[in-house]
Amino acid sequence: MENINQRKLDHINIVSEDGAIDRQQCYFDRIHLTHCALPELNLSKIDPSTRFMGKELSFPLVISSMTGGSDLELIKINRNLAKAAEAEGVALAVGSQRVLFSDAMARDSFDLRNHAPNTLLFGNLGAVQLNYEMGFSDCEAAVKILDADGLYLHLNPLQEAVQPEGDTDFSGLRSKIAVIVKTLKQPVIVKEVGTGISPEDVEHLLAAGVKYIDLAGCGGTSWSMVESRRSEDPELGELFADWGIPTPLALRMMKPYRREVKMIASGGVRNGIDMAKSMILGASLCGMARPFLNPARESADAVRKVIQRVKREFTTAMFLLGAERIDDIKENEGLILNEDWH
Repeated sequence: MENINQRKLDHINIVSEDGAIDRQQCYFDRIHLTHCALPELNLSKIDPSTRFMGKELSFPLVISSMTGGSDLELIKINRNLAKAAEAEGVALAVGSQRVLFSDAMARDSFDLRNHAPNTLLFGNLGAVQLNYEMGFSDCEAAVKILDADGLYLHLNPLQEAVQPEGDTDFSGLRSKIAVIVKTLKQPVIVKEVGTGISPEDVEHLLAAGVKYIDLAGCGGTSWSMVESRRSEDPELGELFADWGIPTPLALRMMKPYRREVKMIASGGVRNGIDMAKSMILGASLCGMARPFLNPARESADAVRKVIQRVKREFTTAMFLLGAERIDDIKENEGLILNEDWH
């Protein structure tokens, strides 16, 4: 049987140690915001809190999916992330839970509700596995083990195409996703893993009943590059390292769908300013993963320090835009001074 647990360890080590994996495209830097020199606000009174799926968050951050498995290092990472997310009032999405169905010992890395009793927790499975051994009962089990508020179904055709042991039959997935959306009690969030989602994709997902989409554009961690490091033939993964739709452009393209779907912005989001720009472009939450990985290998307190820093950055950006509350920047494109994509 394929050793998924070892693959997850490989992924964590490669992302942690190989600087080229983070493409650092800084696409958000091409958007310039209008500075407010006279905000008429008290910085200490700025309220960055928001609600998502009926739960209050201290600011619109979700720690994006990273890992999970039976190895003690993977268990430690997820527990530290869960404790930090609970303490700081942010959401957490776990890494793919597929490993649960081949390694029962992996359960401990996903049994996190006792570490995060109140905040938003999201389960996670690869949508392509609906074409292999996975079905509705597996989706239900993934949610139950985590006591999750929702389930991510991730789309990763590029990663699977490059991965040495990749599952590449993506045919007929729309109807199967529709069945999961219809039958699962918890909301389903469909996400990419770093190459973005196009308007055409959104049309298909809306037809399948999907109401939450994580765009996960390119610009940050490249899973094509990650898999190239595991391959005996790395050229393919390296060639496609920067393939995809940059996250801010993906958000731009989603404007016609803002009333039909809640969007999460992730992929190259690295600080509070990137988050503010994402909210202005219509996101309801912003996801980050890589900034939390190495701190999570250390302790929950180390993760908390990063969350606190990002929250200060985000709150400061709101203050400098003259915004007292999230609603003052959400979809407020009048705050954009100009964009430079040339």
